[in-house]
Amino acid sequence: MSITLVSFIAFTGAVGLLTWLMTRKDNHDTSDGFFLGGRSLTFPIIAGSLLLTNLSTEQLVGLNGAAFNDGLCVMVWEVIAVSGLVFMALFFLPVFLRSGITTVPQYLEIRYDHGTRTITNMIFLVAYAVILLPIILYTGATGMIEILNLKELLGITSDMKLLYLIVFTGGLIGSVYALFGGLRSVAVSDTLNGIGLLVGGFMIVYYGLDYVSDGQGPVKGYEIIADALPGKLNSIGGPKSSVPFFTVFTGIMCLNVFYWCTNQQIIQRTFGAKSLAEGQKGVLLTALLKLLGPLYLVIPGIIAFYLFRETNLKADHAYGKLVNTVLPSYMTGFFAAVVLGAILSSFNSALNSACTLFSLGVYKNIINKNTDDKQLVKASKIFGWIIALVAMTVAPLLAGQESIFGYLQKMNGIYFIPILAIVVAGIFNRRVPASAAKVALVSSFFILIIGYFCPLGKNANGNIYITNYIQVYHFLGGVFVYALLMMMVWSVVAPRAEEFVQEDVKAVDMTPWKYAGVAGGVLLILVVLLYAKFADFAILLEKQ
Repeated sequence: MSITLVSFIAFTGAVGLLTWLMTRKDNHDTSDGFFLGGRSLTFPIIAGSLLLTNLSTEQLVGLNGAAFNDGLCVMVWEVIAVSGLVFMALFFLPVFLRSGITTVPQYLEIRYDHGTRTITNMIFLVAYAVILLPIILYTGATGMIEILNLKELLGITSDMKLLYLIVFTGGLIGSVYALFGGLRSVAVSDTLNGIGLLVGGFMIVYYGLDYVSDGQGPVKGYEIIADALPGKLNSIGGPKSSVPFFTVFTGIMCLNVFYWCTNQQIIQRTFGAKSLAEGQKGVLLTALLKLLGPLYLVIPGIIAFYLFRETNLKADHAYGKLVNTVLPSYMTGFFAAVVLGAILSSFNSALNSACTLFSLGVYKNIINKNTDDKQLVKASKIFGWIIALVAMTVAPLLAGQESIFGYLQKMNGIYFIPILAIVVAGIFNRRVPASAAKVALVSSFFILIIGYFCPLGKNANGNIYITNYIQVYHFLGGVFVYALLMMMVWSVVAPRAEEFVQEDVKAVDMTPWKYAGVAGGVLLILVVLLYAKFADFAILLEKQ
């Protein structure tokens, strides 16, 4: 255990020290310096930060837990992400950088009006406080407890007390990164932790497959699993899967496009790009790396199912159990540090984004319109501590969810879909008025709330909801289409008085990367080939 603690402290300390050394001279007294890293981020930093902000414990623990239940088909969340990233690089990023914005709601104010920005800001802030930040902390704590066997190490017998302890420890450390370091500190620590995460993630696959083959190597281990569990290695989700194949083209595609093109937590680091070309290269490099995601975010869950399928192991505990079982003891501390880095990365990135949304969208626009940069940053930090404490308090209450990853995607849809619809309409239709955007935003938000939480009736199994009749991702896709069509019709019946014309504020060099289109096309072809390699469409003939 002493070796475990030494390797844990060494890696965690090294990341913190290097981050401080690389960012100690940064100017955090201006809004651009604190929120956008001074618009100085280059493509390796952007790619590293994007990747690790996404690859947090809700992915390591949650997605591998989903693979434990459903197999390879859940790779859809990684592979279809490539499409979202290509759309971001080619269509969304040029629009955002041309406007010189710091937040997505800022763009919505430019495109629509102040009211649209205010509503969007509030939706984002509520969602981050009660959905995103608590889930990051909960899944992170669950992973740490299993990997380090903290219940035995710390001698705490109460599961809930231990959960609160780890949640608050991770939350406090992440808050320090985000609230004292600014976006560049977050981006640099993301990149350093990303190296450890990729190394550690591939190590689990290697050791896991080697464990399955009893030391005969990972290739043999894969062959054993493929022979024993052929159905688990199908990229096509059947009717009984949590991700049926045809949902790829409805709700799953919508969720991925929102996540990679309009989610403030993710795309804020692209707003800090020093040029459009650097931003495009960073986004497309992330897309290339996402193609490797199934190796360390899905395959370990399948390995865990092979090893522990005869037990009553809960899916969201599968990854931690696998790590604790197959990893050599002297590497456990390093991997625990990697998991901590993943927790901190997503937590401090989401917290930084929440602070940005509050300070620029609420404090400066509503509370104190005459604020200067120092007051703005100070207000941001105070709000950050408040929302962090709320998230830390809520996180342990998530214990008991059947699938935390499924819960995350379902809840994300409540705010992903309405915001995506008005952004897409605003970019691709210059005649959509602000009134249409606000009605679409509010109405689709409440349609989703009603669909999820308002029962239509009861049967022997309990309450009946809309999603009992319509697959949840088809439901999300349907609401997106409703919002989009409603705005398109509105733009014809009662259009904006004048076509919207976007102004280039000259925030950065807008010369695009000359290979962006070619790279995007190649990446989309690779997505199709990867799916085809593992596809068995016969599963679609199964009955629901």
